[in-house]
Amino acid sequence: MRVKYNSPFILTFTFVCVIVMVVNYLTYGQTVRQFFTLLPMAHYGGNALLNPMFYFRLFSHSIGHADLFHLTSNLTLILLIGPILEEKYGGKYLLMMSVITTLITGLLNIFFFPHPLLGASGIAFMMIILGSFTNVESGYIPLTFFLIVVLFLGQEILKTFESNNISEFAHIVGGLCGSFFGFILRRSFDNSVAEPEYE
Repeated sequence: MRVKYNSPFILTFTFVCVIVMVVNYLTYGQTVRQFFTLLPMAHYGGNALLNPMFYFRLFSHSIGHADLFHLTSNLTLILLIGPILEEKYGGKYLLMMSVITTLITGLLNIFFFPHPLLGASGIAFMMIILGSFTNVESGYIPLTFFLIVVLFLGQEILKTFESNNISEFAHIVGGLCGSFFGFILRRSFDNSVAEPEYE
């Protein structure tokens, strides 16, 4: 038996995150701080749009992680759900959805929150909610979608009242992105067999 690189986007994303974490460890935390943390708008002193790093960090923040626990908790979810989604939607669509989710969570964070943002949890939550659409039939909204929203996003909403260093907002936005993608793409990737037409 041979090992297969079965999910190119998910595996590549995973390896890039791991490499960034290793380099960050070797540079005593400077790599993630300098290149993979999305800083609040106030950090740029009104010159964000003129700073190339601002645009880079809008996307790179999903690759950087604070520590090994942060990395493994996100990658566990992504590796569990991602390959199923990549098989259904394809690597290009999943990449596009991940980039859009990263951009939206980044933009909303810099405009509405004063704290930095890093990690792939927005992507992980997008995949969790999107995963509830994998076996959807035409004309139906899956009950699993409602249950996942209540369990995962409801839990995140309750956690917003706690004092911690976790961006529940990014989780919620990621989940909303997953919901949007699921509803938009369900017709294009419908698993059900069409009824035959009779003349």
